[in-house]
Amino acid sequence: MLDDADIEQAAAGAVFGAFANAGQICMSTERIIVDNAVAEAFIPLLARRAAALPAALTGPVVDMNTIARCNALIDDALAKGARLLTGGKANDTHMSPTLLDGVTREMRLWREESFGPVKAIIRVHSEEEALAVANDSEYGLSAAVYSRDSARAWNVAQRLHTGICHINGPTVHDEAQMPFGGCKASGYGRFGGRAGIAEFTELRWITIQTQPRELPF
Repeated sequence: MLDDADIEQAAAGAVFGAFANAGQICMSTERIIVDNAVAEAFIPLLARRAAALPAALTGPVVDMNTIARCNALIDDALAKGARLLTGGKANDTHMSPTLLDGVTREMRLWREESFGPVKAIIRVHSEEEALAVANDSEYGLSAAVYSRDSARAWNVAQRLHTGICHINGPTVHDEAQMPFGGCKASGYGRFGGRAGIAEFTELRWITIQTQPRELPF
């Protein structure tokens, strides 16, 4: 989220991207990177939206292994200085949307995906720092950039190391005709539309000489 973003739009997109299906989507938002210039206005709004989500919309996680992983990520972050804004640990498969503010590099949440409803908020001080943080990940499937300046957002999107990037929209988005896929540890190849056909196609080069030509020897 850049410093000129519409904070209402960004909060709505982040909450949907983070907590749809309890965060158990390959495209789910894991880290919410926000410019410090707007953090004090944005983060409380984000937390209120997350806390207000009814359980019927987010749903349970798949099993207790997910709960154990998410609880461990929460414990690690809190022990290293993060602040719990909403949600928290669970003892059954219904875990509330959980936001941790002040996540830093030494915390597991910086690098590990929860694949559940536990999300990191990372504050930055510039567009360049936001890019550096976003690209400091072994994963590269889906990203989102929020800004009122579409040209600025486009320039940022071009520099993100992800297969997919949505400008002013959530990371959770799919269309059957679009080339879906990531980079780095998120895999390789694409599916959807022509890109899906291309993955099963051998590209060939065939020439034909219609008249004699001079050769070097």
